[in-house]
Amino acid sequence: MKSDDNKPISYADAGVSIEHGNQLVDRIKPAVKATHRSGVSGELGGFGGLFDLKACGFDDPVLVSATDGVGTKLRLAIDSGIYDTVGIDLVAMCVNDIIVQGAEPLFFLDYFATGALDVDVASAVINGIADGCRQAGCALIGGETAEMPNMYAGQDFDLAGFCVGAAERGQLIDGSEINVGDRLIGLASSGIHSNGYSLVRRILEKNPPYPETVAPLAETLLTPTRIYVKSVLSILETQTVKGIAHITGGGFTENIPRILPRTLGAEINLDAWQLPAIFQWLMATGPIAEIEMLRTFNCGIGLVLVVGRDASQATLQALTALGEQAFEIGEITPLNTDEAVSYQGSLSSA
Repeated sequence: MKSDDNKPISYADAGVSIEHGNQLVDRIKPAVKATHRSGVSGELGGFGGLFDLKACGFDDPVLVSATDGVGTKLRLAIDSGIYDTVGIDLVAMCVNDIIVQGAEPLFFLDYFATGALDVDVASAVINGIADGCRQAGCALIGGETAEMPNMYAGQDFDLAGFCVGAAERGQLIDGSEINVGDRLIGLASSGIHSNGYSLVRRILEKNPPYPETVAPLAETLLTPTRIYVKSVLSILETQTVKGIAHITGGGFTENIPRILPRTLGAEINLDAWQLPAIFQWLMATGPIAEIEMLRTFNCGIGLVLVVGRDASQATLQALTALGEQAFEIGEITPLNTDEAVSYQGSLSSA
């Protein structure tokens, strides 16, 4: 008789369930199918996702790609058991980066890695990804679910997203046309979005016991990142936009200079919009200095458009008609100091 040490073992004995993986694919197929758009070829489950760029009607396209994750916001999702919004965040962080180039997001792929695959949790996350793709008008054409025992503790998981978009060669937005006097139009965020959560968690941990302190704020903290794609694509059809900045990690201080010519700066009027309550709470509870807020969080403004002085009011009206909250928050100035972004007013008094 063979000893237990010689008993045949399976992949499942090693902690990987092929059956659960197959169940997940079956569970998410309807959500993935709902993201179908022109250009999609093939079905979910192939070795690669197929996309026919010619079918989208581009004449001379330039491809624009982006990849991102959700960061430690996932820790709050896991601790609170709320899984249906972080997938939207994953898509948003990628597609919002693509739209700032003036490109239309076309297709998306996801990577979901976990120590032990929970089909309910994974399907909630991937359904969220599909929801984000529908909001952005891009297709979810593939992905990877990796079950890796001993790499992640318990039910912990991580996410990565990959998006490809396209724009006609002559319609790319690179900031080169920005001039002194141009106006900054800020589009309201839906909350913290997906940056700065290590600092958010540090504040929560200062108010023990954690993670119980997450519960009263969980829905607010996990509000998904706003997806601006359809509004911006609509604006680009009627208005001349010279530059777009996605306000992610680094806040205003780091992200706005990324689109400015080297001789120009930006002056932001902090009194131009109301600081949302969640940011007021973070600032007071931290406490966090104003300059740290401005270089860590979006502070209520998730996207900034640069338009000509004469186009500001028309752009604001058009954005409002599209359902966006929009504010003129500043203007382009000559670069007179080492700091490309300067501030007037105060977040604390907004």
